[in-house]
Amino acid sequence: MGRPALRLLPWLAAASAALAGCATTGATPAPFPGPAPPVAAPAGGIPTPGPAKPPPAAGADLGYIVTGTALALRGTPYRNGGHDPSGFDCSGFVTYVFGHNGVALPRTVSELYRAGKQVNGAIEPGDLVFFTTVAPGASHVGIAIGGDEFVHAPSSTGEVRVERLGAAYWSTRFVGARRVL
Repeated sequence: MGRPALRLLPWLAAASAALAGCATTGATPAPFPGPAPPVAAPAGGIPTPGPAKPPPAAGADLGYIVTGTALALRGTPYRNGGHDPSGFDCSGFVTYVFGHNGVALPRTVSELYRAGKQVNGAIEPGDLVFFTTVAPGASHVGIAIGGDEFVHAPSSTGEVRVERLGAAYWSTRFVGARRVL
């Protein structure tokens, strides 16, 4: 009985050393699946979205896939009426990101606010989050990415970026969330 245990000791020591090495590499795990690359602009023209992709196979978490696509677009400039990677307004950003992943959504904030189901519990990655900014009611939309964060295309002086739902500006303007997935 002692001999099989002795044969396992070298294997356990090697496995322990390998696992300890993983913890000290300094590598940061990626929190989301890799997004599809942005659609390139046709020569001399405005970029247009490619054909919509079919939804992922059953069991895949589309919320994380959508947020991965949205995060890959950080830094894209704001453009009023924009709905492609040359520039986005808030609802154009949302419809592009979801459309890029095979989910068709309406184009305006007010239409988006009526889409899907109201979220009464915890907000999940891929949920739409709405704020009142320039008019009463829902006038701005972003995509929840998890925790206390969302990604959106803010005003004309901004670019696609991540912000906290709990920040003083956003928490006082929050009007609700919708689940469209």
